[in-house]
This record gives sequence, structure tokens and C-alpha cells, in this order.
Amino acid sequence: MLFLMIKPTDVAVPILIFAGMGILFGALLAVAARVFAVKKDARVEQIAEALPNANCGGCGYSGCAAFAEAVVRGEAPANGCRAGGAACAAKIGEILGVEVTAAAPMRAIVRCSGGAGHANLKYRYEGAVDCLAAERMSGGDKMCATGCMGLGACVAACRYDALHIVDGQAVVDADKCTGCGACASICPKHLIELIPTEAKYCVMCRSPEPGALTRKQCSAGCIGCHLCEKQCPTGAITVIGCIAAIDYAKCTSCGACAAKCPRKIIRELK
Repeated sequence: MLFLMIKPTDVAVPILIFAGMGILFGALLAVAARVFAVKKDARVEQIAEALPNANCGGCGYSGCAAFAEAVVRGEAPANGCRAGGAACAAKIGEILGVEVTAAAPMRAIVRCSGGAGHANLKYRYEGAVDCLAAERMSGGDKMCATGCMGLGACVAACRYDALHIVDGQAVVDADKCTGCGACASICPKHLIELIPTEAKYCVMCRSPEPGALTRKQCSAGCIGCHLCEKQCPTGAITVIGCIAAIDYAKCTSCGACAAKCPRKIIRELK
């Protein structure tokens, strides 16, 4: 029988070599980490702490941390967080060492009146309870291509419990709305708009269709009759195409347009 005689040094030398290589590479990685480390601006964390941390996405960024980084880089306005309001803008200005004017307070509004009993349907939708999914099914179940589907994508997007589905369509709770815009960003119909908080009236329809077709699709849609336009003393409301639109910079909230609207879709906001 043959026996292989293995000397202790035959095992120890490779172990010592690999151990030495491990120490060397570890040291090199530590040095590289220091040399190539990206220094984080302390203001980023300070701004992030000043934000509501709701991560609503209304600012256009994935979350508050991403927005804070964008502000420090100069890519986002310091007053870009509407949910934080004037106090938040002032705090960010203090951190940056600049004077920041808060953005005008806004609120969301769902420009649709075609809830249950008003909008006619083209089919019965049975599928995922999600607006984005329903939109892929021929634009949803309503004949009106711009009608609220009432499946709650905006409700899920809101971090402030300011939206609810009532009688088949989304409704905004003005007392809770921060005007962040997350709901407007997610709506596949682009029905949700941000308007000045002090606004008293809104055209609750966005259908661009001619009046005759709108009548067939919904009993509560704007027919572009121009009566509101003729009643407005300041020229704040005009019919563009077949839909009325309010210029809030000119609107005095007199209510003349709402009083004359035959379809009652120009409504006083609560």
C-alpha cells in the first residue's frame, strides 16, 4: 500500500496565501469606498424631515426623499410640495438659505357629473376593480369616453383619505384635500384637476363631444350651449370646442353662469 505523506507546510502555505489575499483585497475595497464615496448633502435629509412624508407622488417624484434630493440639485422648485403648504415651503427656504414663496393653495375636483342614473353604459364591466384595468377594456363601460369609471384608482392614490366613490363616481372631500395632485396624476381619464382653493364654482364635465351626442351619452353632460358664456360679466367662462371652461383669474364667483346652465353641471363647490 502506498501512503502519501503530506507535510504541514503543504497545507499552511496555500491557506496563508489566500488569507493574505483576502486581507489585501479587503483593504483595497475599503480604500476604494473612501475614495469614490459620494458625499450626501446634509440638506437633503433636513428637507426630507420637513416634508409631510406621505410619499404621495404629487410633486412628480417617487417620494419625499427623491423630491428632497431634486430640490437640493436645483431640479425641483422649493415650493413643489403642495401637500406641505406654506409652512413646508418656508422651512425648505430656511434650509436652503433662500426666500421661498408658497405655491397658491389648490384643491382637486373631479370634473364629471355622470354618476349612477346619469351616464348611459355601452356594456356591463366585470373585471378588476381598477380604473386602469377598465380603461383597457374599450375605455370603460360608459358611453362617454371621458366619464368617471368609479373604480377608485384615485382613491387608492390619495394618502389623505380625501377621495371616495359615491354613487358610482369619485368625489373629493375638500376638507381633507391637500392639493397634492396624486389623484390627478393617476386618473386615466384626466378628469381630476387642481383648481384654486378659494374657487366657488366648477364645470363638472369634460366631454368634448357635440351637444347632440352628449345628450345621448349622459343626462348631466355639458352641451356647449354658450348660455353660461353669455351670462358672465367678466368673461371668465368661455366655451372651448363644446365644453365650458372657467378662468379663475377672472372669476368673481357671482354664480350667474351656474344659475343659467340648463344642465346644472356648473355647480357651487362645498
